[in-house]
Amino acid sequence: MWQLLIRIKRNDEVGGKRLEKLIMDYLMKAHVEGATVWTGVNGFGKRGKSTLHWEGVTVNMPLIIEVVDSQEKLEPLLPDLKHIVGDNGLVTIQETYII
Repeated sequence: MWQLLIRIKRNDEVGGKRLEKLIMDYLMKAHVEGATVWTGVNGFGKRGKSTLHWEGVTVNMPLIIEVVDSQEKLEPLLPDLKHIVGDNGLVTIQETYII
């Protein structure tokens, strides 16, 4: 099996739509086995910090979308996912073992 990780920020948008929703909709239409969105509490990358603290409220936290499926299912999705994510995040894929 293979694990696909997509790292973005909560407030990222493409064409006025939340990037997280666009990615999840794409993955559902591609019939992947499943995907989970994880919310981070802090982070940084080439676009700077992924958190903003404002009067005790944290916004624009990092998000990780995790998918585990076969290599044959995930590899063909990579060009479209990179296009959807663009410069807003990072897409990685690696082999994983299910126990």
